[in-house]
Amino acid sequence: MDLGPYGDFEADCPARIAVDLFSNSWLTVIVYTLRDGPMRPGELRATIGHISQKMLTQTLRRMERMALVERRRYAEAPPRVEYSLTDAGRDLLVPIFALGAWADRHGDAVRTAMLGEIDEA
Repeated sequence: MDLGPYGDFEADCPARIAVDLFSNSWLTVIVYTLRDGPMRPGELRATIGHISQKMLTQTLRRMERMALVERRRYAEAPPRVEYSLTDAGRDLLVPIFALGAWADRHGDAVRTAMLGEIDEA
């Protein structure tokens, strides 16, 4: 397999960027939650559950810097903000759905194997 100019996951390799995206568990959850359209931060937090306001805000800001979400601020009183996926964010749904399908097929076996390791320790 030709690795092109990047070698084995050099720092600027696009594949490494993709792997780094999936290492942040909240990022993929937020992308999946925004799949049907824009949401306000409070809606996101309620839908996701078990995410602190601080973590949600940090992750949304990071995603905005990465051009995965777009923040839209409305000039209303009280102020209203919505987040939506950009094209790049929507394209992440493809590997997220593929990973979900893999988990459906193999998750139980992996979980059982991991529990066996814990019992042996």
